[in-house]
Amino acid sequence: MDRKAAIAAYKERKTVAGIYAIRCLATGEAWVGRAPDLDSIWRCLSFEFSAGSRRTAGLQAAWNAHGAEGLSFEVLEKVDEEIDYVRDKLLKSQLDHWTATLGATPV
Repeated sequence: MDRKAAIAAYKERKTVAGIYAIRCLATGEAWVGRAPDLDSIWRCLSFEFSAGSRRTAGLQAAWNAHGAEGLSFEVLEKVDEEIDYVRDKLLKSQLDHWTATLGATPV
């Protein structure tokens, strides 16, 4: 497959939006976030942690203290809605729900 075809295939792939949780295995702290693409969010977050640029101070501190192996990542809920504004509204309400349910800090 040539480069142009690979780029086109990547752009046309179906992404799955949803809610995720990150837990510190040492302290039990939890953070909950929403993402338009659950498949790539952990890579994106890991890059931010490694660069020290994550704005959630407690989460960045947990990464600094325990590293990637000290944190667990899990998908809590997937959202199949394709209309952007409906999906965003649903993600926001579900983020609030999961934050309250788990007693977590929003990311």
